[in-house]
Amino acid sequence: MAKGEGKVVAQNKKARHDYTIVETLEAGLVLTGTEIKSVRAARLTLKDGYAQIKHGEAWLVNVHITPYEQGNIWNQDPDRTRKLLLKKREIAKLANELKGTGMTLVPLKVYLKDGFAKVLLGLAKGKHDYDKRESIKRRDQNREIARVMKSVNRR
Repeated sequence: MAKGEGKVVAQNKKARHDYTIVETLEAGLVLTGTEIKSVRAARLTLKDGYAQIKHGEAWLVNVHITPYEQGNIWNQDPDRTRKLLLKKREIAKLANELKGTGMTLVPLKVYLKDGFAKVLLGLAKGKHDYDKRESIKRRDQNREIARVMKSVNRR
């Protein structure tokens, strides 16, 4: 299975609009029992989430996982910081790339792969407003070209 494949439970559509994604990587997600049940029920939001490197470990911050309804006392804080599972050399590489370059790590999607929750992280650089307008213009042009080509191919 390739990177990013599996049952997608949440996607951060705004990330590709707000950032230019330079590189992607897959990370495991450390969750408690009730959190994984909420993830399997697709009850999480990635909208304001980001990842950071602290003390040689990767952490997922600001990702909201709604408490599991039948969880009772076992539910965790929905906005707690969660650990990401990455290899040491991947963490070291990310720490180097994030250091003072205006780059950030954003979660692009969360999916289930072989029963485990995985996060597709994107190493991203923020876009300016004019870059966003350019992206929208290019997307509209491609859509128009595809529409014209489809009508020409029908004839």
